[in-house]
Amino acid sequence: MKIGQFSDSFLPIVDGVGRVAYKYCDTLANKGHDVCAMVPMNDMGNRGKYPFEIVDYLSKELLINKAYDVGLTIDPHYRKILDMKNFDIVHVHTPFIAGLDGIRYGNQHNIPIVGTFHSKYYDDFLQITGSKHIAEFGVDVVVEFYNHCDEVWTVSENSADTLYSYGYNKQIYVIQNGMDIKDIDYTLAIDAKKHFGLNTDDPILLYVGQMNFKKNIERIINSCGLLKKNNIPFQLVLAGQGPHEKEIHNLCDKFDITSSTIFTGHIQDENLLNGLYALADLFVFPSNYDTYSMVVREAANARTASVVLKNSAPAEVIEDGVNGLLCEDDDESLFEVIKNNIANRDNLIELGIRAKETIPVSWDCIIDQALDRYQYLIDKKNKK
Repeated sequence: MKIGQFSDSFLPIVDGVGRVAYKYCDTLANKGHDVCAMVPMNDMGNRGKYPFEIVDYLSKELLINKAYDVGLTIDPHYRKILDMKNFDIVHVHTPFIAGLDGIRYGNQHNIPIVGTFHSKYYDDFLQITGSKHIAEFGVDVVVEFYNHCDEVWTVSENSADTLYSYGYNKQIYVIQNGMDIKDIDYTLAIDAKKHFGLNTDDPILLYVGQMNFKKNIERIINSCGLLKKNNIPFQLVLAGQGPHEKEIHNLCDKFDITSSTIFTGHIQDENLLNGLYALADLFVFPSNYDTYSMVVREAANARTASVVLKNSAPAEVIEDGVNGLLCEDDDESLFEVIKNNIANRDNLIELGIRAKETIPVSWDCIIDQALDRYQYLIDKKNKK
């Protein structure tokens, strides 16, 4: 099968969408399919190491978030290469620049178009513009985009509900994301402990993700402030980068937890990140923004249980007290859950073991599901 994957986010950016788009390309190619990624131009290193082709278009740093690049698919070199392709199906991971070009290509060549809805775009638009009217207009544009796809996928029931709430009214298929399931060598935890100067005598609370208030990081800081106020020892590790790093540092100062907090910045070394997951006593992820949460799966793969918000997308895989923990979306509730569980590390270890057994799903399994849908859509299009 010849498959075109279109994404505005890709390597070396390692946000959720970019990682998912990469894994689709990599896993499909390793299963013997002819895969090509259409993405903004960036330094991805030696392209010979990838089993798929990359066709990129000119791009430049996005002013509102310098971690991302944005470009124009009118780049003539990109256009010429793309027009020589003969895809059987197009899969778009964005309703923006690359996605629009995927729609154009699919319509031009009369092939099926799959669109995956990854993000809560209303929240993004509102945070960027501060205007509810612009945010509402933005989601209308997003819905119109997905109306032009032959089939729409979301990565969770929660994200399907979000897209329906925007006004989309066609059938949605839930195809969750996978992960690379592996045994984490505990020597990686020892390396992470040494690298970040962590003291394992005190419970380690870990967050991995963007340093962005839309991730509800303020809830983590406030709850840790209550731990400090009640003289409960802990170490908080915040791993990632983002637009609100300075404000988050200031919050840590405000609640007098700076001495107990480590900011790692962006971690590119996968072994170092896996070591942190394995070293942590509890993964803390109170996000209501995320439509899936790869990081909860990664923590589970390292046998570390998570605490997440009730009724959130990350909570869909967690049974409270069985393979993870749930809390309400308020400081006191998160504080109580953390306080009551870090006092019993043996119980957290048991939760982590069950998380490993029940939460991760391999990319091989997910891509097999995707291939079934791809083939169905190709056959359906060919019958017309």
